[in-house]
Amino acid sequence: MTERFLNPSESLALLEKVIQTGMTHEFDERMNRIEFFLENEKVATFRLPITLSYGAELPLKQHELIQYVLVLIRSGTAAVGYFDNGENIDHKVFRAYMVRKKQGKSQVKYLKTKGKSRAGSRVRLAETMSFFENINERLNDYFHQFRVDKIGLSCSETLIPYFFGSKIKAPFEKKDPRLFRIPKHIPNPTYEHLLETNRFLRMGHLKWQRVGNSLIETLLNSPPSTDMVSEEDDW
Repeated sequence: MTERFLNPSESLALLEKVIQTGMTHEFDERMNRIEFFLENEKVATFRLPITLSYGAELPLKQHELIQYVLVLIRSGTAAVGYFDNGENIDHKVFRAYMVRKKQGKSQVKYLKTKGKSRAGSRVRLAETMSFFENINERLNDYFHQFRVDKIGLSCSETLIPYFFGSKIKAPFEKKDPRLFRIPKHIPNPTYEHLLETNRFLRMGHLKWQRVGNSLIETLLNSPPSTDMVSEEDDW
């Protein structure tokens, strides 16, 4: 597997050339990426930069102005931020006493196997509830103050029910069309990792198999054609 990161203008140029080839493709909305096929075999994937949008009528659209929210959550630590055209306008880092020090296990996971009668467990459980309420309170502020075009979320499956089941509700649903999973492991959601994730999402990420080497290399290195090839499959 070979991979390459492309800036927004390089991404747009690449995708325009792919359209000209008539290559079969499918869009994975939850991953915000396009999958490319040759003779029914997937040969490449391309995660779109957050500034590019896929659509049925106009498949490639460069946003002149895009506003989005990034949400990074791990047990006991979270970072959320509002971004305007890639610039971080506001952010907040949250911390809570959710992890049992000796075992290093979060209270949510511990509750699946043990009771919650001990004082320490009750404190951690209360901290867990407050943790998600505080996150959603800040997110609600963003959604009330700003337009939000996209929502990037990094959160383990274990914590998802607590995030969406908080007493203070998240300002979006699980199936919100603006919501996408951040395709990057973030072990420690700090402000620095929030900014690093933003830089990562602003770049397109192309990955391809050896069988697609010749075609991808040609697309990457050739200038775009002025003639568009018609295709039956819309992007």
